[in-house]
Amino acid sequence: MDMSFSSDDLAFRDEVRTFIAENYPRITNTRSRGDMTRDDMLAWHKVLAKKKWVAPHWPAEHGGSGWTITQRYIWNEECARAETTPLLPFGLSMVGPVIYTYGNEEQKKRFLPGIYNGEEWWCQGYSEPGAGSDLASLKTKAVRDGDHYIINGQKTWTTLAQFADWMFCLARTDPDAKMQESISFFLIDMKTPGIEVRPIITMDGAHEVNEVYLDNVKVPAENMIGEENKGWTYAKFLLGNERSGIAGVARSKKAVERLKNIAGSELLDGEPLIKDGEFGRKIAEVEIDLSALEVTELRTLAAESRGQGPGPESSILKIKGTEIQQRITELALEAVGNYAFVYSPHGKEAGDNAFTPGPEYSIGVAQNYQNMRKTSIYGGSNEIQHNIIAKMVLGL
Repeated sequence: MDMSFSSDDLAFRDEVRTFIAENYPRITNTRSRGDMTRDDMLAWHKVLAKKKWVAPHWPAEHGGSGWTITQRYIWNEECARAETTPLLPFGLSMVGPVIYTYGNEEQKKRFLPGIYNGEEWWCQGYSEPGAGSDLASLKTKAVRDGDHYIINGQKTWTTLAQFADWMFCLARTDPDAKMQESISFFLIDMKTPGIEVRPIITMDGAHEVNEVYLDNVKVPAENMIGEENKGWTYAKFLLGNERSGIAGVARSKKAVERLKNIAGSELLDGEPLIKDGEFGRKIAEVEIDLSALEVTELRTLAAESRGQGPGPESSILKIKGTEIQQRITELALEAVGNYAFVYSPHGKEAGDNAFTPGPEYSIGVAQNYQNMRKTSIYGGSNEIQHNIIAKMVLGL
């Protein structure tokens, strides 16, 4: 999608492009977040924190950049163009906005600087073995004991919890009230006795997600956000921000560009694959859907600039964004063909040299395809998002 930029916007784009080129820490060539170290993933965050560019969407009093919608659009485009490491959303886009919107002054002073500067790593304690998209049915319990809560339960699919300093966690505080009216929102120090993190190895062979067990974990009452039993309100606010961010339009545009390069290199009956009518049609369909999604994302950003929080349109962004991401990885897998079989998550340990390495553009394609199967599930499954749209938009 082409946008008309003012001279000021073009100057800003040049400034961003130059800054990334001169300051992006190229400390790793890995393509998988599951293979990166904690320092790898925080290096770019810390560079941007020093520049005061790490949280453009935050209020100015908490370090926000004050950028216009167009500048935020340019920023996302340039980061995608340079293929920078995506910033972790758990602090910046999820719990950070909850704290500065619903937290008290002491909580803001205690937690926001660490989130902003990348000094404290957060993970998300939402999903449970029996409560994923049906999050309100969660079983983790928090019982008040003097000036503390005692929390017991289990969380699952907890992304990068093995590195986390803190977890924002939903727990039931009133077993007799309705499901949505009995949940509270807690900030939990991961060093607290009674917390155990167990790895879940995903189908691409990476350790990215975990199970987290909470056994009589003692949490200070001052670490509860807002009011007791009002956590569902804060949880929905957080999910709206998460689902908007999942759309990933700029990164998908870069992925389409990479897909076209692959299809231009791979041959079908002696001709570049991209010249095949059927494969070309598939790419065109993705690009059309991506352009429509971009317009929807820009409308959402415009609404946010007028003080409107993300509404049901965030579910649309989540559905279409993740579907497009999956289709791009499917087409890339189709394009590289047999080279996809080169990947074996345990091949290195087993000394497996059965396959000849493929061209550089085939590296990571199979892993990326496997990893992206999760996108239509996390953040509230796409089926649940369809129900939200039916109720909130169509009134069904």
